[in-house]
Amino acid sequence: MTHVSGKPRGRRLAALAGVIAVLATACSGGGSSSAKDVQGSYKTLPKESGKPKDGGTATVALTPGLSPNYIYPYPPASANGTVIARGQMWRSLYRPSGEGNQIADTKLSLAEAPAYSADRKTATIRMKDFTWSNGRPVTAHDVVFSLALLKASLKESPANWSFYTPGQFPDGVTAKAPAADTLTLQLETAYNPSYLLSMLTLLYVMPSEEWSIASTGGPRLDYAKPENAKAIYKYLTKQSESQSTFASNPLWQVVNGPYRLKSFDPTTGSFSLVPNKSYNGPGDSRLDQVDFKSFTSAAAVLNQFKAGNLTVGTLDSSFITQIDALKKQGYHVYGAPAPARFDPLVLNFENTTGNFDKIIARPYVRQALQHLIDQQGYIKSRGVYNGAASPNYSTAGNGSPYPPEFGDKAPYPYDPAAAKKLLTDNGWKVVPDGATTCERPGTGAGQCGAGIPKGQTIDFPLASANTPAFVGARDIAFASAAKKLGVKVTIVSKSLNYLYTNYGNSFAPANKDKWATQDYGPLYLAAGYPSSNTVFNKGGSFNLGGYQNAEVDKLINGSTFGADSKVLSAEVTSLSKDLPVLFFPTPHTLVVWKNTLSGPPASFNSLLSFLYTPEQWYFRD
Repeated sequence: MTHVSGKPRGRRLAALAGVIAVLATACSGGGSSSAKDVQGSYKTLPKESGKPKDGGTATVALTPGLSPNYIYPYPPASANGTVIARGQMWRSLYRPSGEGNQIADTKLSLAEAPAYSADRKTATIRMKDFTWSNGRPVTAHDVVFSLALLKASLKESPANWSFYTPGQFPDGVTAKAPAADTLTLQLETAYNPSYLLSMLTLLYVMPSEEWSIASTGGPRLDYAKPENAKAIYKYLTKQSESQSTFASNPLWQVVNGPYRLKSFDPTTGSFSLVPNKSYNGPGDSRLDQVDFKSFTSAAAVLNQFKAGNLTVGTLDSSFITQIDALKKQGYHVYGAPAPARFDPLVLNFENTTGNFDKIIARPYVRQALQHLIDQQGYIKSRGVYNGAASPNYSTAGNGSPYPPEFGDKAPYPYDPAAAKKLLTDNGWKVVPDGATTCERPGTGAGQCGAGIPKGQTIDFPLASANTPAFVGARDIAFASAAKKLGVKVTIVSKSLNYLYTNYGNSFAPANKDKWATQDYGPLYLAAGYPSSNTVFNKGGSFNLGGYQNAEVDKLINGSTFGADSKVLSAEVTSLSKDLPVLFFPTPHTLVVWKNTLSGPPASFNSLLSFLYTPEQWYFRD
């Protein structure tokens, strides 16, 4: 999975293309061109151009409202934070690709592709010639150390890693380093190679010699002993709580990525990176410095683009009519749906308030609600997506190599009449703009279903993230369509941090009756292999709404542990038809950068997934 944070909210944080803007802004975008005129103007990825020159500072806009406040690569769930520049300072064993047809970019990874034994229970991995910032080689021992600390964090709490399902990776994985350049992984249960590779893109490699201590200036500990790994983990996470020392603590200056931290502002979350002079991986690191600036609103980002103060950032779709003006000012604008992204309306199958759990358990109810989502209308609406979105009806996202069997055809297209028929055929008296009620209770044909009493209404809250702007706009549109069917949807706007902390049955089970549906924006699965393991399987660490389906569990197990990756299409099909969530269109991520900055097109395309590789960028003549 490419949602890389070390805690349950991580899937949302890394995925979040969000910006803070009010609906009035979404409807007023500004600029001289209409949204219709510019919808096709950002779909071509500019080619690399110009003669590279050394030096210069690139200024990058951070996602508004999501400034970092943690530095250790695996923050505990209690930290409630975002990790600073993890991919630039510490590389994962395999670098996520950001492309829809591949999981990892082996050219940018610390190791060669794994080689497997015939039974797939042994993976042998050859390390590449990378160097730590102090000159020491990056070795297989560093990977063993990193896995030991990940396991130590999970023993403290399963919630400390949002990609964890008990009994799965890293459980049952024994890592050894028979040589400095050779890593072996012994697996109690064979994984699908594609799935295992996706997990290894999440394994950040940390310095075993420099970090295997439990106190400042203390002796090196044998991290192979669980009690020592626990002590090391506690020390490192405690050190990471001191934001004022991020740039001065010698621990955090030992990096294997192309950059090290120069400065960090605890007040705003802005920070600056400078090249790691010992980095010997791909990329020339021609830039002198990369400044990441924190923002609280999309409008502020746009204003800084207009002032010429930003080199790279994203543009909220509410400002799509500004694209032509930005281009005239010397910016490239490129946009597309990110791979393996889908935007869910999350359903809480465990909320007993108002019998919501009984109602939402009925497939016909979920199908009726999906029929109320006008994806094409939302996309065209200037008040919602302003044309900057694509329809999507599956967990695999757009352009996946594992598409559902129904292809691009919606299994439950926008059709209010079909929604009404589903309810009336199953025992409900539909009262448009009133209160639709269960008229025929029971479990037989034409009846409402188990646990739904006579007179029951369909009335539930929708916790709507207050950023980005399209989230609130689409939720209002959905609630309006529901009202016409006699379904009452009460929108409650919440901050992202509130949603992260309070709404998710997998990590806030005490609050399961406090929410029925929520819309927090996007969710990313692994580019190239979008398995829903941990997201929709029973007991999955990120199964926020407590969805359960035995047949889906079998399919997810097949895509996780089986040898045939094609079963993933069956998993995607089954989930997309059963509707564990409702599907909204996938917004386009609009990436903006100065045309004086260049580099490989792939390095800008990866920004769709918020994967930064500034070591490949340069200012051109």
